Amino acid sequence: MRIAVGPGLVIVLFCVWSCKEAPKPVIVPENKEEIDQVEVKPDYDTTLWRELTELDSFVLDIRYATANNFVQEKIYPCARCFLKPQVANALIKVNRTLIQKGYQLKLFDCYRPAPAQQILWNKVPDSLYVAPPAKGSMHSRGMTLDLTLTDLQGNEIDMGTPYDFFGPEAHPDYPKLSPVVIKHRRMLSEAMRLGGFQPITTEWWHFTYGSGYPPLEDWEWLCP
Repeated sequence: MRIAVGPGLVIVLFCVWSCKEAPKPVIVPENKEEIDQVEVKPDYDTTLWRELTELDSFVLDIRYATANNFVQEKIYPCARCFLKPQVANALIKVNRTLIQKGYQLKLFDCYRPAPAQQILWNKVPDSLYVAPPAKGSMHSRGMTLDLTLTDLQGNEIDMGTPYDFFGPEAHPDYPKLSPVVIKHRRMLSEAMRLGGFQPITTEWWHFTYGSGYPPLEDWEWLCP
């Protein structure tokens, strides 16, 4: 006995099995390394700022995000380093040059919001060491940073005084220092000058990029 099946039925049955859309696969990273490589969108305006991190081969020790500073209290909500993009790019080039010589840069302070500058002035109202808020600090313009040298393992190089030391010994040209310290200060100063940064007369760690006075900024970064 022959059973006749219409061609239309064959086609319908074929489509039921072959035309059904397959579910899209869900790709899940197999390990932590793959998760870490997922791109994270910056939480700041990258046309106005650039953040420097350890991924840029810097050592970070943002002192005002801790109580380990001359006012002995935490000023910043968390430790992040921001500069204007052209300043950050210039500093990266300086750091790469120093790395070739067996050194790298350790960053103590970068962009400083104007409200933080007021706190520092309230603690030390001395224009020799802290810029008056009415005038504003170049830190608050994103053009200045405080730093030192380390070896490639992150150990600080002897610069004669600690960071934020208030006294003539911290002046870059102070003569009563060991030859080794003088050599280190000269190395840092020369590398920064070649990169377009200028020192000041009272602090060996303080450098400003370029010239001019961009507007003061009171923008404050987010914390993770």
